[in-house]
Amino acid sequence: MTAKVREPKNQEELLLYRLSLRLGPVHARQRLGIEQESEALLLGRDKRSFHLENLTNAPRLIRFCLKALGLFGRAQANSRKLKTATNTFTVPNLPTAFEGFRILHLTDLHVDMDEQNLQAVIQQIQPLDYDLCVLTGDYRQLTWGPIDASLDGMARLREAIRGDAYAVLGNHDSVCMVPALEDMGYRLLMNEMAQLERSGDTLYLAGIDDAHYYKAHNLHKAGDDIPVGGVSLLLSHTPEVWREAAHAGYDLFLCGHTHGGQLCLPGGIPVTLDSDCPRHLGRGSWRVNGMQGYTSPGAGTSVLNVRLNCPPEVTLHTLTRGPA
Repeated sequence: MTAKVREPKNQEELLLYRLSLRLGPVHARQRLGIEQESEALLLGRDKRSFHLENLTNAPRLIRFCLKALGLFGRAQANSRKLKTATNTFTVPNLPTAFEGFRILHLTDLHVDMDEQNLQAVIQQIQPLDYDLCVLTGDYRQLTWGPIDASLDGMARLREAIRGDAYAVLGNHDSVCMVPALEDMGYRLLMNEMAQLERSGDTLYLAGIDDAHYYKAHNLHKAGDDIPVGGVSLLLSHTPEVWREAAHAGYDLFLCGHTHGGQLCLPGGIPVTLDSDCPRHLGRGSWRVNGMQGYTSPGAGTSVLNVRLNCPPEVTLHTLTRGPA
């Protein structure tokens, strides 16, 4: 006899029910439990976990320092001057149908942080020509609290994105955002893989849950069904799993999280990347153990809407087999 599934009685039970169906009960419980524990510690002024963006006085302190140096106006204007960066991945065994395939990469949008920045992103991507859009996390301003404002911004952004949009969550994002984002048309990859089909050829797109704070990522689950020899692209919020991803056999790796430093010294030298990885993985293109990667400095800002010596960007990646 098949056991009856108890119908959810309230919104909280309905959310857990949907997440359990979507992610599996273990993943749903793990992510929700860590979020609730983290928020409880934060609101209880726990001192064991330091995150600059969660300090109430951090924005005021940074604003005061920049104003004292006469840099605040310039730094705020910089945060809204997006550029379109381009990058080419040369993959000799790339399926023929994916020659010239263009991927729009958006990350660290923090859409509820600054309305002018969100509008700048929408305007920046409107004229671009791409085959697929991918987003690598951090859609919310804070790492806790309400999600409604970030969901509203993501809905407006989705209207500006043409075609398919695949996404993963970052350390600022609540798993509670998943149902709403998917209802908007974003395709979340939560330790999952999707097959991109083109003229009979296949490219394997995998994505993992946040590996920076929640440690809810599972590279094996995401990639176990990718056949040997299949060209694969991994979406991760952070570059911190670069070593594991390379040894797992992924060909390409797209991420963000670092903001490129956001406030950098002259020459673009980051003061901090808030990421446990070599500094050369903190921004731009890189290669490790045969895997090619790109860490975008992101289109948005964290803590305060300012940037110095580190312009925000949307990124267009082109895939090619190389010289004929």
